[in-house]
Parts: sequence; structure tokens; C-alpha cells
Amino acid sequence: MSLDGLLTPVEGDGAIPPLERWQPALSGDMDLLIRADGGWLHDGEPIRRPRLVRLLSTILRREADGDYYLVTPVEKWRIQVEDRPFLIVDADAQGEADALAWHIDTNVGDRVTLGAEHRLVLSETPRGEPVPEVAIRFGLAARLHRNVYYRLIEQAEQRSQPGGIALGLTSNGVWQPLGWLDEAAP
Repeated sequence: MSLDGLLTPVEGDGAIPPLERWQPALSGDMDLLIRADGGWLHDGEPIRRPRLVRLLSTILRREADGDYYLVTPVEKWRIQVEDRPFLIVDADAQGEADALAWHIDTNVGDRVTLGAEHRLVLSETPRGEPVPEVAIRFGLAARLHRNVYYRLIEQAEQRSQPGGIALGLTSNGVWQPLGWLDEAAP
């Protein structure tokens, strides 16, 4: 399958098209893999053009069956994702104290504000490590990149919760968990 043919109906400025309205029949499986480190491979070769990765990311969704699909008005191709399709590569806070809001940026150009709609949740990576992720759009999530995780941990606060002491941040008045302290540690 050619990526050029798939993208012809959706080329544009990188805006997110109305994927929820597009319901074409399954066209088949595409040899496209999104690696856990954020790399995109087509036919085993890295996609090196960031604009192409961004464009592909705008037509990506995860469906109720748990699989990932590239969708246009007339085609739907199943692809493979090792962990989460996106990585959070930057985070910054605006405001102060109770009005603090954390904004995160993904490796494909999405920017969301952590709060009630976009919450950090802890889930296991394929290697079994609990790492925060956040829902972005259309069933897709972004995993915290290691360097962003460490930056957020430096800003974290501790809270006693059932099961131990949680580390996290408050953004838009909503607790955002980053992990747990090992109570046996000094």
C-alpha cells in the first residue's frame, strides 16, 4: 500500500479531520509500525519526514477492538503499535498555586492541557513498568517520555492515598498521578 495514495484525500495543514464520521470498510493490513520509542516504520524503513508522520497521526484512531487504524473517507488500514502511538516530549506549567495548569506536547504536534478531560493515568509498558500516559484523541494515548517524566517528578508533590504515598501534580484542580513511593525506601 502506498502512503501517497492513502493521504491524497486528507492532505492539509495538519488539522485533525472528522475521523468519527468516517466509517469505511477495512481495506487490509499495512506494514506500518509505531515503535515504543516514537519511531514510525513503513515497510521496515523509518519515516524520516516529520510532516508525513504528523499527517499520518491525524488520520490514526484506535477502535473498540483495541487495534489501530489509519482512516480516510474511503480507506481503513490496520497498523501495529508497540505501546502507545505518541510520546509526550515537553511539558510546561502556567499560572500559580490553585490556578496552575500543565500543558503537554506530543512528538506529533498535539498539545493538551492536563485536567478533568485529559488525565495522567498509570499503566504498564510492554516491559511491565508503570509509566504515566494521557488520552489525546480518538482512543489514542501518549506515554510520558523519560526526560519529561523526570522533569515532572522534580515538581511533584506527595499525597497519602490508599495503598501508599503517591507522587503527582495538580493541574486545573485535578490530581495527576506520576507514580508511587516505595515505602521501604529511606
